Amino acid sequence: MPTHTPPHTPTHTRPRTPPDAPPDAPPSAPTQAPWQAHAQPDHREFDATLDVPYRASPGARRTISIYLSYPDQGRRHRASWQLELRTRKGAVLRRWHGAVTLGARPFTLQRDWDGRAAGAAPLTASGTYRLRLQARTGNTVITQEWPIALGIPPRLAMPAFRPLATGATHHVATMTPIPTGTILPSYTVYYGNLHSQTNHSDGGGDLAHCTGAQDPQSAALGPPDAYAYAQAHGLDFLMTSEHNHMYDGSDGTNPNADPRQATALYRQGLQDAIDYNAAHAGFLAIYGQEWGVIANGGHLNVFNSPELLGWERNASGQLLADTETPRSDYASLYSLMRARGWLGQFNHPAPDQFKVGATPLAYTADGDEVMVLCEVMNSSAFSHSADESESHRSNYEAVCDQLLEAGYHLAFSSDQDNHCANWGASYSNRSAVLVPGDAPLDNTSLLAALRARRVFATMDKQAQILLTANGHLMGERFANCGPLALSVRYAGAPGRTAADLTIIEGVPGRNGAVSELAHTADITFTPAPGEHFYYARLTQDDGKLLWTAPVWISQQSPSLLCAATN
Repeated sequence: MPTHTPPHTPTHTRPRTPPDAPPDAPPSAPTQAPWQAHAQPDHREFDATLDVPYRASPGARRTISIYLSYPDQGRRHRASWQLELRTRKGAVLRRWHGAVTLGARPFTLQRDWDGRAAGAAPLTASGTYRLRLQARTGNTVITQEWPIALGIPPRLAMPAFRPLATGATHHVATMTPIPTGTILPSYTVYYGNLHSQTNHSDGGGDLAHCTGAQDPQSAALGPPDAYAYAQAHGLDFLMTSEHNHMYDGSDGTNPNADPRQATALYRQGLQDAIDYNAAHAGFLAIYGQEWGVIANGGHLNVFNSPELLGWERNASGQLLADTETPRSDYASLYSLMRARGWLGQFNHPAPDQFKVGATPLAYTADGDEVMVLCEVMNSSAFSHSADESESHRSNYEAVCDQLLEAGYHLAFSSDQDNHCANWGASYSNRSAVLVPGDAPLDNTSLLAALRARRVFATMDKQAQILLTANGHLMGERFANCGPLALSVRYAGAPGRTAADLTIIEGVPGRNGAVSELAHTADITFTPAPGEHFYYARLTQDDGKLLWTAPVWISQQSPSLLCAATN
């Protein structure tokens, strides 16, 4: 999950590392009835987040904060962490490390950093650097990486770009020239949040008291409240993605649950979205489900299923869903989704999740067909901020890269996973979709954009970023002969500029590591024969990041036929 540190939890500045201590042994499990076999509450996973100011105070000093938590019913877990200061090319300049024992309370570690490398050597080169955190407990490893600026980095030159129309302005989109000579079709950019909860599961807690997940179905605020709140706060769309295993009103399994009530609640949610859309022009309400559990699983959104999916049964053996989907069986779920024409998103992915057999982040052809998005960044799921000031944020780019390297064709999204009643307002991040300018924003056009991967992720709700490859828009797949011209175009909010840009290259199906290809907005080169993907990550002068969707290239071997087509 993204950061789950309750906002009101006291922090401890520069604590001493506790002495080594083995984790407490868990109590013996009682004998379980069949309906209890999979009754395991969610939101009890290890979490690690890095918070560091992008720019330093005078004297190059800044405070680095590391948040660690493992809310596992008070059981103690030993966790180690390592923090590295790296150059943009990955050279390690300084390293910190330590270990803590986590129990019922989150742990905050703070370090005052004076802007120096190892051995007290001053860093004299202005520019963009990176802080990389790796935290581990047992077999679980979490990696977080954020850029930082030292000195006054030179302003990054970006070509002039007239931004596309947006849903907020309701301007008519126009043909947008790209200096490479290509012409983008007419698109409108819509900004929203594709991941949140209401009182249909464990969300909807009012901001005056909300510090975490609610007891399922206990809060006052439901999907219509969420849509109204998001629309009032300037979003173009909101998905309420309710946990599929909480429709029995329980975080475990309710032996007395009535399956008719569970499925009726899901149908009510679908109707709530239909009714809201009929009464509120200019906004798209989306209702769906977040399928799976975190422990030995992984959460994913199913965007367009009319059926409630589940695996839990009551004491009478009745399925508490419309359609049975075995718990944590992702291969079977992908196959069902493909047969039904449903689309999905990997939510806050972790390296040990989404297993097929014993292989995490495993590729299947069905999964590649239906999974269209990977959450690359989330703000805190349990934030109660309503002014976009949330400072706890999680970065999942490294895991999304692993999924791309496995062979998945995924665009990046950036959501908020709101559990409190601040839908879309905890931070300024958004998922942005490109819809043809002559099409309205509705379920049909949004699903078409997701299927085409015409999506970018942004931490700035007013910014835009696009990637083209030989005239093909990000999200496309095509065969290429000869040179390939990649072009990145960016438009920021008033006063914002680009500070750093990286074009990333990978090989689908290789299951290896991506690499950095270039740091300029335009590059022309000839890829090696074979399969490739490319995407761009841009850092603004305020430290906020934007990610394009990838393009996928099948580079042809040089031949007379290739020469003739160029």
